[in-house]
Amino acid sequence: MNAYVLLKTVHILSSTVLFGTGLGTAFFMWFTHRTGQVAAIATAARLTVLADFLFTTPAVIVQPISGFLLMRLMGFDLHTSWLQLSIALYLFIGACWLPVVWLQWRARNLAISALRDNRPLPPTYYRCMRVWFALGWPAFFATMTIFWLMVAKPTLWG
Repeated sequence: MNAYVLLKTVHILSSTVLFGTGLGTAFFMWFTHRTGQVAAIATAARLTVLADFLFTTPAVIVQPISGFLLMRLMGFDLHTSWLQLSIALYLFIGACWLPVVWLQWRARNLAISALRDNRPLPPTYYRCMRVWFALGWPAFFATMTIFWLMVAKPTLWG
C-alpha cells in the first residue's frame, strides 16, 4: 500500500468516525432528551460524553494531520480556494463543537444529579440542551459542505 492510499484511507475513515459518531450520538441524545425520562437521559448523556472522548476527539485530531499530509503529498497549494474554505469550515465546526462538549458534560452531570437526588431535571439542563441543539445544526451543514468540497474541489475564487 502506498502513502497516498494509506493517508486517504485514514482521512476518509476518520471523517466517517467523526461524522457518524456526531450524528449518532446527537440522534440518541436528542431523542432521549425528548422523553423526559431522567434515568434514560443520564445514561444517554454519559454515553455521549464517553463516545466523544473515545471516538470524536481522536478523529478531530487525525483529520487535520491526515488532511495536511495529503495536501502536501498531492502538491495542493494551501491557498487553493476549496482548501481554504474547508479549513475555515473545520475551524468553525470546532468553534461549535467545543461548547457542545462542555454542554454535554454539564447536561450529563445535571441529569446524574437529578437521578441521584430523585428530582426533576433543572431549568439549567434544558437551557444547555437548547444551546447544544442550536450549535449542532450549523456544524452539521458545515460538515456537509466540507464533504462536498473534498469531492468536487471547485475553484471558488481567483
